Amino acid sequence: VQLQASGGGLVQAGDSLRLSCAASGRTFSSWTMGWFRQAPGKEREFVAAISWDGGSTHYADSVRGRFTISRDNAKNTVNLQMNSLQPEDTAVYYCAADLLRWYVPQLKRVSSYDYWGQGTLVTVSS
Repeated sequence: VQLQASGGGLVQAGDSLRLSCAASGRTFSSWTMGWFRQAPGKEREFVAAISWDGGSTHYADSVRGRFTISRDNAKNTVNLQMNSLQPEDTAVYYCAADLLRWYVPQLKRVSSYDYWGQGTLVTVSS
């Protein structure tokens, strides 16, 4: 599986961005997909995850209500709609994929995912 993230950029506080992750491979619809982010000097952290069929989602407390994860299995893409962005959302955002059982503690671990995109930088100015 190869993942390609895109959509990052420089925005002002309160603005919105939509990140996309394009995946290769015919088994995309089987994979749990996640978004993580890494701010300068900090560890990579969980942002959101979506089940193979899109029927289940989970969010970090810091983004719940502002971010929405979605997927289109026909197009092999997963998206992250980010609204009401704040300076603390500034980070490199990574999409990740793996065959995971829907178990929240597992979904939130970086080590649970074997496949990662290259990251896309989101910078939010105040």
